Amino acid sequence: MSFAPQAVRRSALPALSLLGICLIPPGVLASPAFADDMRSREWYLDAMQAADIWNVSRGEGVTVAVLDTGVDSSIPELEGQVLAGADLSNKPTGPHDDRDGHGTEMAALIAGTGSSGGIQGLAPGVKVLPIKTVGESKEGFADPLWGKAIRYAVDHGARVINISMISPGLVGNSSKTEAALKYALDKGSLVFAGSGNDGDKGNVENYPASFPGVVSVGAVDSNRKVTKWSNSASHVVLAAPGDEIPGRCKESSGFCATRGTSQATALASASAALIWSKHPDWTNNQVLRVMMDTAGKPATGGVPSIYLGYGIVRPRKVLVDGEGNPGPADVNPLLAASQSASPKPSAPGDPKPSGSARASSTESKHDEGGTAFPWSSIAIGAVVVAAVATGIVFLRRRGQR
Repeated sequence: MSFAPQAVRRSALPALSLLGICLIPPGVLASPAFADDMRSREWYLDAMQAADIWNVSRGEGVTVAVLDTGVDSSIPELEGQVLAGADLSNKPTGPHDDRDGHGTEMAALIAGTGSSGGIQGLAPGVKVLPIKTVGESKEGFADPLWGKAIRYAVDHGARVINISMISPGLVGNSSKTEAALKYALDKGSLVFAGSGNDGDKGNVENYPASFPGVVSVGAVDSNRKVTKWSNSASHVVLAAPGDEIPGRCKESSGFCATRGTSQATALASASAALIWSKHPDWTNNQVLRVMMDTAGKPATGGVPSIYLGYGIVRPRKVLVDGEGNPGPADVNPLLAASQSASPKPSAPGDPKPSGSARASSTESKHDEGGTAFPWSSIAIGAVVVAAVATGIVFLRRRGQR
């Protein structure tokens, strides 16, 4: 297994139209120039104590819809994990035809089995429903199609809908999408969406993460800190690991490190699936409530935080420790919370602090307080040293604006 080196390049991927604006997979590719086995790179599994979680739940019986660029079901870790799905893009070639790789990566993080040295997903018992919403990069994707994709997911049994896509700003008619999102919530599904990767470059409000009822997900690194690029304007609800996450290289064999709220969204979706598998009688409101209740809170400062929302996802607290109050079945905790006082998200155009100033002035808001993950050694320090020595370079493959 190798993490293949690549030449530094910038992606020429054009913006995609969503609701009249642009649709972007919020993920960024990094390319470590040294070899290592896959499992040692999946730090987030150790951090979340996945081995203990899997003794209780692996996500069996839960379908997660991945609305993305398609899902390649032929890769070893996804064999037998992917349902038929649908291609609802403007130029359909089939839901299992993923020419970008982004949707496949999300599916693997959710349900990958780790077979043949591939990616090990957080919920390997899950079945993935691929719904291609984006084909070629020049395609537009109109509001009616987006709404149709969400409805398709619900009508084909998806309790969790993963949308690792963002549309910066909102222009024009979005009635079909908003109606479909309400339909999904009313029918008992949960919708997770990436908050976006422009937290240090404008921090604009992104959609569908900012639609009412959608669980907007921010990204944290291996030190439990929100990354400088994780968007805080998109009404962040929860955060999850999204930095230095293994994924298949787009233009070479082997695996590359990736980062983005895309990856964080996939792990948050997988967390919901794990909980739902153990508690199949819970409603979407109850699953979300226990996720919010047991999330690792900031060490200081108010909750919800504009950076972490209600905290970093911790399915282990629900599944292994038995914590979290599911509460009433028919009350959406997110919509209920929005009616009470909450911190005002950063306004579009207001950048978050960066560099050392950001680290010192916002550390208490970013730090989960030592309770989110049991941060064991997992050779993170050695990896960092090796990365510096061998010259890790980050590549703009797709997503971050």
